[in-house]
Amino acid sequence: MNKITKEEFDVVSEVSEQTSRRNFFKKTATYSMGALAAASVVAPVTIDASEHIKANPEDDPNIMEEKPWSLKFGAPVTENLYGQPSPYEHQVTRRTTPILSSGNYRASIAVTPIQDLNGIITPNGLFFNRNHGGTPTIDPNQHRLMIHGLVEKPIVLTMDQLKRYPNVSRVHFLECPANGGPEWRGPQFNSIQFAKGFMSCAEWTGVYIKDILKDLGLKPEAQWMLAEGIDNSHMGRTIPVDKVLDDAMIVWGQNGEALRPEQGYPIRIVVPGWEANLCVKWLARLEFAAEPFFAKEETSKYTALKHTGKAIQHFYANEVNSVITSPCPEKPWTDLKKGDMVEIEGLAWSGMGTISTVDVSFDGGKNWVEASLKGLVLDRAWTRFSIMHEYTGEPMLLSSRASDDAGHIQPTVKNERAAVGIEGVYHRNGIHTWEIDAKGEVTNVQILS
Repeated sequence: MNKITKEEFDVVSEVSEQTSRRNFFKKTATYSMGALAAASVVAPVTIDASEHIKANPEDDPNIMEEKPWSLKFGAPVTENLYGQPSPYEHQVTRRTTPILSSGNYRASIAVTPIQDLNGIITPNGLFFNRNHGGTPTIDPNQHRLMIHGLVEKPIVLTMDQLKRYPNVSRVHFLECPANGGPEWRGPQFNSIQFAKGFMSCAEWTGVYIKDILKDLGLKPEAQWMLAEGIDNSHMGRTIPVDKVLDDAMIVWGQNGEALRPEQGYPIRIVVPGWEANLCVKWLARLEFAAEPFFAKEETSKYTALKHTGKAIQHFYANEVNSVITSPCPEKPWTDLKKGDMVEIEGLAWSGMGTISTVDVSFDGGKNWVEASLKGLVLDRAWTRFSIMHEYTGEPMLLSSRASDDAGHIQPTVKNERAAVGIEGVYHRNGIHTWEIDAKGEVTNVQILS
C-alpha cells in the first residue's frame, strides 16, 4: 500500500472538495433557476435570479474557495465564557454626544441603535441608559431596601428577603419622556438613533410592589409613593399609589440575567408604560405619603410648558407613538433599483395600552395604507410593523401613524403643538417623517399639517 504524507493528503482533500463543489453546482444550477421561476409565481416578492445568483457559481470565489476560518479550529468555549457580539457587528452600539451629556458624562444619555435591532427585545448591552450622577458599583450583600411612611409595618429588606416574594416576568418598553425632544422645534439630528433612540424594550423579572404591601399594610391616607435611589444623585420620583397598586414592579432581572450596573443593579423600579424617569435605579427607599414630594425631577424638570404659559405637571404615561426604522438616515435605499421590492419596517408603542393598528403614508400624510403587525403584540411593549413596497425611484415622504386599543391615535405635529405648545421637550409623539430623494438618501424632516 502506498502511503502519503499529511501535506499530500490535505492537497488531495482540497482538490476533491473543490471538484465536488463544481459537480454539485453543475447538477443543481438548472434546478435552482427553475425553482426560483416557480417560486416567483406564488411569492409576493419577485427575485431577479441573474442579479442575486450567478449563472455560473464557479465564478464566485466565496462559494468555490475554502475560507481561512473553515481550515482551522475555532476558539475554544473557555476563551469567551460571557458571550460577546461578532467583531463584524462592532458598529452596533449605543452612542452619546456632548449635547445630551454633562462635561464629565456622569449626567448623561447613551441612546439605543434601534435601526439595527431585530424583534422587540433590546439586548442588555444596547439598552438605553440615562444617568444623573454616574453608575455606582453596589455590593448586593450590603444593599438594603427600606419601605416606610404611611404603612402599618415599616420594613428593611435585604436582597435575599426581597427575592423570597413570588416573582413575575413581564415585557415592557422604557422610554425617556424626552425621546423625540430634540425635534420640538424641528429636526435636530439626521439620525434615527439620536432622534428616537431614547428607549428600549426588555423582559423584566421582579416582584409587584402591591404583593409586598399585602404584608405591610397601606394606610388609607397614603396616596403617593416616593422612590429614591442610592446613587450619587439620590434621584427620586413621586408615583401615584393607584399605579403602584396596579402594576409597578421592583425588578432585579433583565432579559434573563441580573440587571447591569448601568440599569440599576441590584434593583430598580419599573412602572410599565410610564416615563422611564419614574423607573428609579439603584433603588434604596420607598416612602408613602398623603401628598406628592415635589422632587426636582417633577418640578424643575419633566414638566411641559404650554403655549398659555402654564406648565403640565404629573403627566406620566408615554403616548402612542411610532417610527419607521428601515429606511432611515442610517439605512438609506441607495442600493435599490427601480422595480425592487423592499420591506418598510418600524416600531410602534403606547404606554396607554396595546398597539392595534399602524398606517404608513408615502406622501407625507395625505394618504394612508395599513401595515401588518409582526410577531408578538403585547401590552405596553414595542410592536413591530411592516409593509412591502415596490421601489420606483421617485422622491417620497414616508410617515407612520399608530393607534392603540384604548382609542388613542398618534397626532400630527400640528395637533401636538396645539395641545402642548412648542417649548417643552417632553412627551413629543407627533407623526415622524423621513424624506427620501431620487437617489434613495433619507433625511429627517418635519411636516406640520
